[in-house]
Amino acid sequence: MTDIRLTMPISAQQARALRVGDTVLVDGEIVVSAGLPTYQRIAQCLRDGQALPIDLTDGVLLHLGSYSREKADGTLEVLYINPTTSTRFNPLMPGIIRGLGLHVVGGKGGLDAECAKAMQETGCVYLSFLGGGSAMLSQALREVRQVAWPELITHYRLVKLQVEGLGPATVAIDAHGNSLYADLLADSQQRMAGILAELAQDREAGAQE
Repeated sequence: MTDIRLTMPISAQQARALRVGDTVLVDGEIVVSAGLPTYQRIAQCLRDGQALPIDLTDGVLLHLGSYSREKADGTLEVLYINPTTSTRFNPLMPGIIRGLGLHVVGGKGGLDAECAKAMQETGCVYLSFLGGGSAMLSQALREVRQVAWPELITHYRLVKLQVEGLGPATVAIDAHGNSLYADLLADSQQRMAGILAELAQDREAGAQE
């Protein structure tokens, strides 16, 4: 299957054209942060009606950590990026997705049903990146475009990056409410019922011997 090439930012229409299981490569500008305090600050800014230091309206916000160092001229050099677990942000993401009208979010581990509902409303997909795939993902780095909240440790800062061929990433939740994570959970629960039934039968048979 050929990877779908996406140049960021994408529109709601483009997001809704994607389907669960699609594999994509990302070009263009992305905004990343791995810090829970960062997402809490974003949510607070939205509640207070304050402008964010980086414009994320109709944009892309990825749960990617970035290991960086400050160069002699004071600019930030991003050495590598790596996905962080998105489920940590479940309570915050519905408001962030709706408040910013996001069309792409992503990381690893997925988001819950409330987040998926918000994604349906704005026309947004969740991209799942390979956990531990830093060496591969970091090859896509081209330029640091903007850095906000420099008082935070580097991988908590809000960073806008230029990337080329970031991925491959899987559309794990689409803009129509379909979720690979929900499907896997339902399948595992169904399998668990069968496993428990077999164990009960084995215990009963053992007791009769």
